[in-house]
Amino acid sequence: MTRGQVFDEIAAEYDRHRPVYPDQLIDRACQVAGISSGDAVLELGCGSGQLTRGLLARGLHVTALEPGPSLIALARQNLAKAGEVEFVNARFEDAPLPRERFAAVFSASAFHWIDPEVSWQKAADVLVPGGTLALIQYCGLEEPDTKPDQDAVLAALGQVAPDAAANWPSYRDLDATVAGVEQRRGNVSQAWSWLGSYDLARDDAARLFGPACITVMPKRIEQTPDQLNAVLRTLSFYARLSPDQRQALEHEYQALYERLGRPIRASTVAALVTAVRR
Repeated sequence: MTRGQVFDEIAAEYDRHRPVYPDQLIDRACQVAGISSGDAVLELGCGSGQLTRGLLARGLHVTALEPGPSLIALARQNLAKAGEVEFVNARFEDAPLPRERFAAVFSASAFHWIDPEVSWQKAADVLVPGGTLALIQYCGLEEPDTKPDQDAVLAALGQVAPDAAANWPSYRDLDATVAGVEQRRGNVSQAWSWLGSYDLARDDAARLFGPACITVMPKRIEQTPDQLNAVLRTLSFYARLSPDQRQALEHEYQALYERLGRPIRASTVAALVTAVRR
């Protein structure tokens, strides 16, 4: 199942439960890119507009690509009169885009769905010389006060869906998260792949882009079982679970909540990785 199918089938839930991205990270990306009101930017995988709204609020002229027709319909609805935006219902791999057109290319929790044989090269191609690639996503953090809860959540997933648990992204502490990107900063594809536990690294990316830089905003969250399951239903692995597995997972998290006698805690970090086209 493709990304457009996975998320488009749950467009309303995706719109309701996926988090927005911190203003401070958007401001930082604009600062790195040297862009401001009136500049043309491209957003890859806009979903229902979680990041798009922040870009439009800064007066940027946004071309927003999204392969899911239901998601892009929601984005149009959500962002009516929010600013100057052109929506394109297409995959990045297929979209005919002008070369050297955009001052920045943004993608929030979507770049890993693009074919890496295409993504890095085409992102460089559509950027003006010196233009900036800005990738944003949320990652789990390992911190002492939330680790027991996070371990219990993952253990429950392992009981219900071992394959999904085995492929869960790695959790690291904040210092290790930043250091890992810094160690790989010479190739933005390696840095991004390591950060999100993706298989996207390509040697050519080092030729296309300058050193990667990371900015992070950690956050601690507390969730009821309903809130936790609502977010999980918007993740790609959930589409592969059977109805019985889904029900079992909901029961596991309800039981965990009752054992704890309080909301389930987690540590996350919103991470921005930028790199300038050479």
